[in-house]
Amino acid sequence: MDVSQRLSFFAALFRVDENPTVGMWILYLTIAALSILVYKLGFAQKLPLFKSIIIYVFLLLGSTVLTFLAIFLPITEGLVVAALILIIYKLRLRQHKKAEANVK
Repeated sequence: MDVSQRLSFFAALFRVDENPTVGMWILYLTIAALSILVYKLGFAQKLPLFKSIIIYVFLLLGSTVLTFLAIFLPITEGLVVAALILIIYKLRLRQHKKAEANVK
């Protein structure tokens, strides 16, 4: 069985099968960045500094586990979709608030 045909899109894009060390690091950084983006867009609240540091440490630790799953599962693709949906939501919410402010 050929492993390269079972890779997810981003794992194949980063050539995890040909150069595992660099490919896994790039995949990890991508997942960590997308996880932080999704957290900031959808779930972040104003927290004290120490609590924010703890959350980001756990996000980075969780990204490690997700990186290993993302080799064969569409984890990164799901994070991209979640980020796009949240970006669209935030833009529409901003437009709605701006339009509502102009009416008053």
